[in-house]
Amino acid sequence: MLADGVVEAFRLQAQFCPEFGSPLYGDLLSRGADDIERGGPFAVLLDGWQGRPMPDALPLRVMGGVHRLALDGAVPELAAHFPSTGGTPRGAATWAVVRDVVASHYAVLRPALDRQVQTNEVRRSAALLSGFLTAAQRTGLPLRLREIGSSAGLNQLWDRYRYALPPSAEDAVPDDDAAPAYFWGDPQSPVTIRVGWHGDASVLGGSAHVVERAGCDLSPIAVADPQHARTLESFVWADQVARLEQLRAAIAAARREPPHLVRRAAGDWLAEQLATPLAGAATVVFQSIMWWYLSNEERARVTDTIEAAGARATRAAPLAWLRFDLLGARSPEVRLRLWPGGEDQLLATADPHGRWVTWRAS
Repeated sequence: MLADGVVEAFRLQAQFCPEFGSPLYGDLLSRGADDIERGGPFAVLLDGWQGRPMPDALPLRVMGGVHRLALDGAVPELAAHFPSTGGTPRGAATWAVVRDVVASHYAVLRPALDRQVQTNEVRRSAALLSGFLTAAQRTGLPLRLREIGSSAGLNQLWDRYRYALPPSAEDAVPDDDAAPAYFWGDPQSPVTIRVGWHGDASVLGGSAHVVERAGCDLSPIAVADPQHARTLESFVWADQVARLEQLRAAIAAARREPPHLVRRAAGDWLAEQLATPLAGAATVVFQSIMWWYLSNEERARVTDTIEAAGARATRAAPLAWLRFDLLGARSPEVRLRLWPGGEDQLLATADPHGRWVTWRAS
């Protein structure tokens, strides 16, 4: 029996993918929805799965498992259709191969349905950057980072990347081949993040110094483990080669000094990390596109824990909560809440994958 909302989740994700630069996944998921309604291989694969199809990103779990087969070289005929493995999409022919793979690799793909989606999109650091620089400017202190829902912790390393703005502020999404007009960050970094920036860019004239980094996740990714790294790669959409190359560059850089991650629920971990204010640094709790994965109970606990810590904050030991997330608006928002005071400010809106940022703060 199929969980309620499975077909709807596939059709909704099929609409999202082309908007975010993946016509291949848009086509495959639309055809997958039709296949589920017909009782085909996709329906067989999903029969009996229990969960929340859209909040649990079920369509992307399926495609992550399929993509991994291509990346691992386990199904050469599939790899021939995916750009990430040197292939070329061929419409109906690609769908036929994917459908056959789903039918013939049930034993591999069924366990993949229980694997939480882990993208750790590095380009999201472009949106987070504005929040970190604002926190550093307003507090005048170095930053102590505490990330929830870290995945592999690649966004904890945001200050080690190079950011490039396109020549024209009118560019909605930057052209990776165009000469950028403005940089922030390490010019020698192996990771360059190109972002379409709209509005006042003066915040990018600031600087920040990070003194501590740590994060938690229910299923943290260890960048030093090739199988863990392959998990991250598998969730990149197979026709987004530049995105995959950027992820691989960030993983290679992170292996030289891996982020500190623990396997903990966000509420439990924050209760320990924020128990005592740390003088001489601004503690910044931050997140990126993870809020909807939490239960209502966990969201309430995280919020209560941060607000209680905020009440204990001082000018010598301030606390900030930086969120780049879907918080009820149409586009993800970058919001910064800073204590003492607890004022919550909208800094920017941004593309979910960090391709563009629109500055909103005065």
